[in-house]
Amino acid sequence: MLTNSKLLGCALALALAAPVVAQQQDFSAVKIETEQLAPGLFMLMGSGGNMALSIGPDGAVLVDTEYAPLNAKILAAVKQAGGGAVKYVVNTHWHGDHTGGNEPLGKAGAQIIAHNNVLVRMSSEQFMAAFNNKIPASPAAALPTVTFPNRATFHWNGNTVNVVHVNPAHTDGDSIVHFTNANVIHTGDTFVKDQYPFIDLSSNGSLDGVIAAAETVIARSDASTKIIPGHGALANRSDIQRYHDMLVKVRASIKTLVDQGKSEDEVLAAKPTAEFDAQWGKGFMNAETFTRFSYQSLKR
Repeated sequence: MLTNSKLLGCALALALAAPVVAQQQDFSAVKIETEQLAPGLFMLMGSGGNMALSIGPDGAVLVDTEYAPLNAKILAAVKQAGGGAVKYVVNTHWHGDHTGGNEPLGKAGAQIIAHNNVLVRMSSEQFMAAFNNKIPASPAAALPTVTFPNRATFHWNGNTVNVVHVNPAHTDGDSIVHFTNANVIHTGDTFVKDQYPFIDLSSNGSLDGVIAAAETVIARSDASTKIIPGHGALANRSDIQRYHDMLVKVRASIKTLVDQGKSEDEVLAAKPTAEFDAQWGKGFMNAETFTRFSYQSLKR
């Protein structure tokens, strides 16, 4: 378990617990930034995980919902983009910075769609052992109303939208959302741009799964694909290829040390991520935390 990253742990726990954040964070200064990616398709950025917005004759569709206190600002951004009421929500996973805004949208009548495990985790109290933090069950109106085991296909606003569950990566309920006609993919937190990923071990997350999820996105993309990461600026295939290649090298370095019988602290002391820390270690996951999570994942 983490021994030297308590402050980071507290920050991360708050970021994942939407009700706590809603009480402690001042959202008054947050602006929802909108970037058009294709006709009727946008990327929205605020304070939590990145969102995708599809608008058209079938109504507004949101991928992820950030935090409930931002709901009015999100709906204003939807309206400004030309959309109306949000009829559908797709959650890429269960964490509160991606599902915190589900409740007001659910109360307004939106159908919420996610992998089966998202409903399971949001329906009951979760314990994140790495941070010694309890996440309360979500309100009934925030819960997915439509779930699927492997994949689901929708036809919204002129796009065929494939929602594909990947093997446990960031969590065990991750989905990638592919707007095939528009050539846009939302990765959820299986990919964060220019940052080390968070592997939520308490949600059965896996370093191997994060790498495999990146491979899934790479296989579905081309040089023109616009990729919405869970966090960070708009990305492309080259960005996720660099991310994948970095993770593969880090995994090999840590796996070698694990196979040698090194302890977690010994692996950390060996600095297996050193060549990447300047570029990738300045985000939410610092080098120590990412190394410890990776070690624990590979030891399972």
